[in-house]
Amino acid sequence: MQLYQNQPLKIYNSLSGEKELFKPIHEGHVGMYVCGPTVYSNVHLGNCRTFISFDLVYRYLKHLGYKVRYVRNITDVGHIVDDEDEGEDKIAKKARVEQIEPMEVVQKYSVDFHQIMELFNNYPPSIEPTATGHIIEQIEIIKQIIDNGFAYVSNGSVYFDVAKFNEAHNYGKLSGRNIEDMISNTRDLDGQSDKLNSLDFALWKNAEPQHIMRWPSPWGDGFPGWHLECTAMSTKYLGKHFDIHGGGMDLKFPHHECEIAQNEACTGETPVNYWMHANMLTLNGKKMAKSTGNNILPRELFTGNNSVLSKAFSPSVARFFILQAHYRSILDFSDEAILASEKGFNRLMEAIDSLDNVEASASSSLNISDWKQSCYDAMNDDFNSPILIAQLFEGVRYINLLREGKETLTASDLELFRKSLHTFVFDVLGLQSEKETAANSNKLEGVVNMLIGMRDEARANKDWSLSDEIRDKLLALGIQLKDGKEGTSFTIQ
Repeated sequence: MQLYQNQPLKIYNSLSGEKELFKPIHEGHVGMYVCGPTVYSNVHLGNCRTFISFDLVYRYLKHLGYKVRYVRNITDVGHIVDDEDEGEDKIAKKARVEQIEPMEVVQKYSVDFHQIMELFNNYPPSIEPTATGHIIEQIEIIKQIIDNGFAYVSNGSVYFDVAKFNEAHNYGKLSGRNIEDMISNTRDLDGQSDKLNSLDFALWKNAEPQHIMRWPSPWGDGFPGWHLECTAMSTKYLGKHFDIHGGGMDLKFPHHECEIAQNEACTGETPVNYWMHANMLTLNGKKMAKSTGNNILPRELFTGNNSVLSKAFSPSVARFFILQAHYRSILDFSDEAILASEKGFNRLMEAIDSLDNVEASASSSLNISDWKQSCYDAMNDDFNSPILIAQLFEGVRYINLLREGKETLTASDLELFRKSLHTFVFDVLGLQSEKETAANSNKLEGVVNMLIGMRDEARANKDWSLSDEIRDKLLALGIQLKDGKEGTSFTIQ
């Protein structure tokens, strides 16, 4: 029997505005899609909060015994500045500024994203498709939407006809917006003359001569609209009707609203049963933004190389800080707040380590089964990680009482307690002890030094191709070698 059969899980569905009992479409299987990063810059801490939140969801579903197909895309078509239908492609703009190919921009920041996710101890998704790898699928969906009468061609671009769609469906049901109010409040933008209506959004954009990223289509050379890629990739790998779609709160409108419209216009079916949205991360009470300087990158957090914090903090402490708030609540990041989290994190880890020194007794005075179920109850209530953490600190109190001899546990209850703590702290929350992190760091250093030794030997034998290959492959992994008089050292980027 799988755990999920005895652990009823409720998920807050943004579509209904209520917590609903989770029932997957296929027994024992979950299909989950999460909107991934647009890789034109380093991933910022607010994005990381979203991905850590859905890593928690992924971990818990797997722990319950579900077979999960987790799809998270890479947006390697930069689309438009501020995600409007006009302007300059973000990735192309970065390529022009740095005088490199757009796919060099994509590669650089995709590598950075994966490294940061690994440092945060996020599980990789089951499938990580790219927008550029699914141009054909996007074109086919556009053709179907046109055939169904919900899109039109205008000067080489294709636009979704929102008003026509709303006659038969409900545009705005996810965000709770009224189409008449949206039309009256929409400002006119340059270039909107190609549209029938100001709310219409691009499915395919005609590429101007100077536009770098372009593909042939039945309507001329161009590139896909921002919303279309997620529709194409989610339905390709999860089917036209799947369980969970997640992303940041800022994507609810227009991105996810448009996804629903595209799916329904193409297939006639609503695509997703449960819509989940993670809330924003603020910094010192204000919205994080690179333009204002009120921003901090994960590496700046880990190294302490920033003007915001008093010291460096480990990825696990940062993860613990993020999970101390419910994923649907706004979380404010500050030096004072993460310092307090670090104290709590260290207290939790020290208590878990000290449990090894507790000896079993002939009888139990603590009810570990009830405590364990309270941990499940927290997670079953829409993945309520702060309540789970509160229960874990109740476990810390138990440990202190056991160490002082004020409470007792039998050998079987002590083993259940130890196993449950490890399950919820390390498997579900995805935290790592500082000892484990240090051990992994020592292992990495040992492997890199071994490769440096192999490279030194290759250079001594004048095997320059092998020497360069070792250096280049390490660099691709974010490990840069530096040759000096004292030998070769390395830094992790």
